[in-house]
Amino acid sequence: MDEQTLQKLKTMLDVPIERVEETDKGLIVYVPKDKIGRAVGQNGLVVRAAELVLGIKLEVRPAT
Repeated sequence: MDEQTLQKLKTMLDVPIERVEETDKGLIVYVPKDKIGRAVGQNGLVVRAAELVLGIKLEVRPAT
């Protein structure tokens, strides 16, 4: 993933991102456990909006 995409993702999710893994289906984004709700948004709105802007499928998971 390029730096520009990572910066857009950080801006849109508005939470600290621990790490990002690329898969054949999209990206797995790891965020602090207490920030998952904020990253996903009400009814998944934040993630869906980020997917539309980036053109990449996102999955948000808690960082361990």
